[in-house]
Amino acid sequence: MMEMSHHSLITNLVKELRNSKLYSDLQDAAEEEILKPSVRVSDLQKAVQSGLIKSGWDKELKNVVYNAMQKQNSVMSSDIPPDLEAQKEPLAHLRKAQMNWEKRILKSLNSMCTELSVPLAKKRSEKDRKDLASRWSELGTTPPDLSQIRPVYAPKDFLEVIANLQNNNYNNNQDIVRAGTLWGIIQIPLKVKSIHELRLQYSEMSINQCQTGVDDAQDIPPELFDLDRTKLGKKVVINKHSPLSQEFSKKGCPVSLRAVLWRQMLGVEVTDVDQLYYEQLKAYVMHHDLLVDNLLYKDVKLTATNDDHYFVFEDFLYQVLLPFSRDTKVLEHFARNSATPAKSYIRGKLGMQEYAVIYPPNGVIPFHGFAMYVAPLCYLYDDIVTLYHVFREFYCRYFFRLHSISSHPQGIVSLCRLFEDLLQGSEPMLSYHLVSIGCQPLKIAFKWLVRAFSGYLSSDQVLLLWDRLLAYNSLEILPVLAVAIFSFRKTNLVKVQTVSAAEAVLADLTTLQVIPLIQLMLFSK
Repeated sequence: MMEMSHHSLITNLVKELRNSKLYSDLQDAAEEEILKPSVRVSDLQKAVQSGLIKSGWDKELKNVVYNAMQKQNSVMSSDIPPDLEAQKEPLAHLRKAQMNWEKRILKSLNSMCTELSVPLAKKRSEKDRKDLASRWSELGTTPPDLSQIRPVYAPKDFLEVIANLQNNNYNNNQDIVRAGTLWGIIQIPLKVKSIHELRLQYSEMSINQCQTGVDDAQDIPPELFDLDRTKLGKKVVINKHSPLSQEFSKKGCPVSLRAVLWRQMLGVEVTDVDQLYYEQLKAYVMHHDLLVDNLLYKDVKLTATNDDHYFVFEDFLYQVLLPFSRDTKVLEHFARNSATPAKSYIRGKLGMQEYAVIYPPNGVIPFHGFAMYVAPLCYLYDDIVTLYHVFREFYCRYFFRLHSISSHPQGIVSLCRLFEDLLQGSEPMLSYHLVSIGCQPLKIAFKWLVRAFSGYLSSDQVLLLWDRLLAYNSLEILPVLAVAIFSFRKTNLVKVQTVSAAEAVLADLTTLQVIPLIQLMLFSK
């Protein structure tokens, strides 16, 4: 089984490499080495390999392989062939729940089309194309009429579905009690990490180690620590080695180097081809008007434009989100996702599978708050093409797991289970009190988890949090922080007697410092 898993991993890596620009670049570089007069036919292979290493191509190859493995790492290990749905999600009841959820989303979208008498997609007139092109950099000034547009779903709708998840084949009540789920919302047994395992995983965030983003840094003046970190960070950046950038960033990224370190960890290097690709996506936006466009406009208006940290980036958000909805490369992540892209039918061909098309082209129907996945990145990248490709990689590696039902350890269901287990384990009296007054903690924390805290913390704290998300290649930092916030506000929470009072205590998170909270949660007890 392990051998088959490794074989599948290698096969996928080779396939990805063959379809990459690096493959053709390596071929060109190898041909240049072959043509050198000093190369003899007898040691052709060694000479070519040596030449490529001296030219730095080995590091480029290692980075691509490493970043591909970071993605492939999330595929379930199984002896089931990778083309089967069971490979994406081995638990049948969760597969069924995800399918039903997708049908519900699509039904909501189609209902909106019927009510408003608008198609899912239509060609723009020549006049509309020219008008859109002329105001591409200021799309927020004249948005379409959004008065009748409503989000297809919100996080609270998704939580209702998760709360109703049950495995009918699992009836051992003693195991459930022992697992500690009866008091919470998540009623299915999923294996999540213990506090001890999390301490080992995040050991480099321990209280006795200095961190970027903590003001009271041990015995070292913060200014000196930041200076030393920046000096070391510059050496890491020059090295251009993804694993090294990831290891360095476990203690946080210096502000001046964050943008480039994130690109290196995500394997994003914008080339002329990437520039042209973005322009092609932009052309698709110009030529076709999608109902999803209005959903994205509405989402930005309801979230980012009402946020003091992000309203200035409104135009940037449209320039990222509209092309993103047309990007068919995003479909590749469905190979690692329990979800399946929604399909619609060409007008007049309803029910005929040969006329079914993926809608929207990237397969992702946005929910209320989707734009907030992009907003924090706008602080780092002023070049729209770089911003686009960093966001796309972020989404395809991490964020898609926050709004799809699966048993994956990084999936939203497992994160919810981890939150409830950690809160009950670390704050049993607080947990009991909240539940006794009818306040399920997860109902408050869920919106934080789904949006990776974007829009709830101050922008600088979101960036510090996402530093660690990238560095540890794990979303588990999100429930850890959520538990830390409940623990930090415990003094007030144990006094509340109503759900609304508890929500009021946790309504404003903008003054919180995330790194000290996470350290206290993991290492103070």
